[in-house]
Amino acid sequence: MSNTMEPHVSNDPNDLSENALLGNMLQGIRRHMQYSLGCDSQSANNEYNFRATAFSVRDRIMHNWLQTRQRMQSTPARHVHYLSLEFLMGRSLNNAVMNLGLEGDLRSALVNLGLDLEDIVEQEHDAGLGNGGLGRLAACFLDSCANLRLPVAGYGIRYEYGMFKQSIEKGRQIEAPDHWLRDGNLWEVERHEDTKHIQFYGRTERYVDEHGRPHSRWVETQDILAVPFDMPIPGHDNGTVNTLRLWKATATDEFDLGEFNAGDYTESVADKNTAEQISMVLYPNDASENGKELRLKQQYFLVSSSIQDVLKDWVGRNGADFTNFAAENCFQLNDTHPACAVPELMRLLMDQYLLGWDEAWKITSQCMAYTNHTLLPEALERWSVSMFDRLLPRLLEIVYEINERFLGEVAERFPGDSELIKRVSIVEEGHDPHLRMAYLAIVGSYSVNGVAQLHTDLLKQGLFSDFHKIWPSKINNKTNGVTQRRWLSHCNPGIRNLLNETIGTGWTDDLEQLSDLAPYADDENFLHRWKGVKQTNKERLATYVKANTGISIDSSFMIDVQVKRIHEYKRQLMNILHVIHLYDRILRGDTEGMVPRCVLLGGKAAPGYHIAKLIIRFANSVFQVINDDPRSKDHLRCVFFPDYRVSAMEMICPGTELSEQISTAGKEASGTGNMKFMMNGALTIGTLDGANIEIREKAGAENFFLFGLNAPEVAETRRQYDPNAIIAADSDLQRIMELIEGGRFNQNHPGVFGELVAGMRNPNDQWLTIADLRSFIDAQQRVNEAYKDSVQWNRMSVLNTANSGWFSSDRTIQQYADEIWQTQALPRNQG
Repeated sequence: MSNTMEPHVSNDPNDLSENALLGNMLQGIRRHMQYSLGCDSQSANNEYNFRATAFSVRDRIMHNWLQTRQRMQSTPARHVHYLSLEFLMGRSLNNAVMNLGLEGDLRSALVNLGLDLEDIVEQEHDAGLGNGGLGRLAACFLDSCANLRLPVAGYGIRYEYGMFKQSIEKGRQIEAPDHWLRDGNLWEVERHEDTKHIQFYGRTERYVDEHGRPHSRWVETQDILAVPFDMPIPGHDNGTVNTLRLWKATATDEFDLGEFNAGDYTESVADKNTAEQISMVLYPNDASENGKELRLKQQYFLVSSSIQDVLKDWVGRNGADFTNFAAENCFQLNDTHPACAVPELMRLLMDQYLLGWDEAWKITSQCMAYTNHTLLPEALERWSVSMFDRLLPRLLEIVYEINERFLGEVAERFPGDSELIKRVSIVEEGHDPHLRMAYLAIVGSYSVNGVAQLHTDLLKQGLFSDFHKIWPSKINNKTNGVTQRRWLSHCNPGIRNLLNETIGTGWTDDLEQLSDLAPYADDENFLHRWKGVKQTNKERLATYVKANTGISIDSSFMIDVQVKRIHEYKRQLMNILHVIHLYDRILRGDTEGMVPRCVLLGGKAAPGYHIAKLIIRFANSVFQVINDDPRSKDHLRCVFFPDYRVSAMEMICPGTELSEQISTAGKEASGTGNMKFMMNGALTIGTLDGANIEIREKAGAENFFLFGLNAPEVAETRRQYDPNAIIAADSDLQRIMELIEGGRFNQNHPGVFGELVAGMRNPNDQWLTIADLRSFIDAQQRVNEAYKDSVQWNRMSVLNTANSGWFSSDRTIQQYADEIWQTQALPRNQG
């Protein structure tokens, strides 16, 4: 225990003085330690210290959470329901502490207990509710909605197990269960009273009501329960606390007591186990039919429970009068995963509340909005009609009716264009017909948005061009953003403090104020301080990498980072080829003027994605050879960071100097990692893809390292692509391929990387790795030359941060609110 003098503890609940707040925080930790955990501070371990601290912080949230819910009910503003299969929240303690303005008080209270806030924070598991950019975007959006005091609630699934924990063994990715809930979730509140019944299987039947009107109902179903757990989403110092509602699947009965008593223990709990599978694992492997069915179950489970929840609240306040429902409610579909929301809302309005088709469709089509996140046709979800019919027979009837009416309208507007009708049909006919879920979302929504200007333009010109022809004003752009509160203020305290001292604190809520930093890019004293903070961040990252990988990196090296989901279109492979090029130069003694560089790569490959997993193995094999070669130690160090996640990015991002955003042009919808790195002063090397285009426009072309083909050039190159001729004409590329094909990086496993080599040399390689490699190497050389001028490099770094204001998720969400949702901010909490 510390001997630090303890502050005065006020007994007056209205005393908001600094000493009283500190005393109450200290008092709260001790109270929870004793009464919630049955422990005392002398015998508590770090887990108990974390739990008592988290409980005490949560206490500060509850009053505002209740008040926010009351204001949502009493304020006439359109309510938005954000449906997403992923919410990659990361850790909640530090985020809550920062947004509530408690950091100083909490640190002082913990010092009185002989504790350190950073040690406490490390005890919290990352919430395993998402995979990558899609889920982290949803989390940033919820933060911004709360910060802007918008009446928005998130709806997701309470997965027992997250994506997976990744470890690297002999260079290979090894997946282990991510049981993030094994110690419980201190931030959630279970709401049994709002449990919903979800139906599967069964059949539909027709009947006529007492007024002679025909109706349908779904009967003989297998039901499960959806139990809600609410997590608070606090705004930044504004008294607003929004809600993320997560659904857990359980059986309608705990188990069959008769079977249990008869000795059939396995069968007695079979229904319970089957039901709980739905919320057990994020993204089950859908390579099998059972896996596909479970994935569809998850999607329907999310939308049915969420829409039932919204309708129950509406009817409780308005009765069965749905006249104003669409005007006062909006469902935002985060990608195609929640597309079943369209037929499900129709089903509930017609079958449960007995509305006619036209009335139900008018409501549905005026309150659904869809965000598309991909330009890859193969990533647009399709479900076989046979499986959909077996699992969701009533919904299939409604989908067919939606499609029939839609195609009738198309035929009327474009008479004789049978090919158009075939192309836009929600039902893809054939031997094994499928439902095109993106098409269902488009037809059922009043707004369809892309997430970067290039992405939206390509949707209009390519993937959804037919729908753009039918509805020229439906597709719109909302360039993604990230929350500066987590991705600058929280994760980079050194830069935060320097910004606060230099331009004030207003940027935390209005990131455009970072533009006030631009004049300081020419201030020698400021640049010196900026460089010092960046160096401290690099040293912190080096310590973190050593602790997690055992690899030592020199913090004086340039830190070159690519961390994201492993996928061929993101071209981690090209990054590795450049590393091999640098290694080849080292082997040839061509090191004059070479800036020492540490290349850090990280990300997970989907368990069933063979090539992505092979890329991870290739990276680790190359990196080990280079790190083990004493000739490299003064020039090049390479790290594959395992189990990349939100809390890891919070350490990696501030220490990064070069951000690799090198996807094939026309393939990345937006990217958000590129925005986080820019915000923290990293310079970008990238193609004209996704939000890179807007980043380059904002930062200035001179502060961005551009390379590669643009989207039209990519399309043109594919027509006559000859990667082998490109290699043969370039001695650097020849040597890279000779090192790989000669077995330099796989001496004990001949031919193991043959698929990667064959893919790069294939004229049908849609990622065009070899086509862009020369340009990439040349751009990296420009990076090398720029880094030698420390003053100029730091000037460019400052300007990247100063011009990153556009990429705040606050700006994105305000555009959603104004242009899609048509909703307004709630008044501030009173008292």
